[in-house]
Amino acid sequence: MRGIFRVSGWLEGLSYLLLLGVAMPIKYVWGDPSWVSVVGSAHGGLFVLYVLLAFVLFLREKWSFKKFVYALIASFLSFGPFVFDAKYLDKRF
Repeated sequence: MRGIFRVSGWLEGLSYLLLLGVAMPIKYVWGDPSWVSVVGSAHGGLFVLYVLLAFVLFLREKWSFKKFVYALIASFLSFGPFVFDAKYLDKRF
């Protein structure tokens, strides 16, 4: 389960960076909002998956409440899932 969470965190973080760094500039510089709707939808789904998996791990692996809150905060920051992975997750799947 932890491996799936780690992959979802990387995908969620990457989708957020693509949304902010690629899709938003395309929308506001070139006037094409289609990228935002596609990348934004993917990011939204990955965000929900990340939060749900964090909650499942909180229950199954008996994470501390502090660690769970850090995972939630990380989901709102640009590089948050990457930092959370590096700092708080055991590298063994």
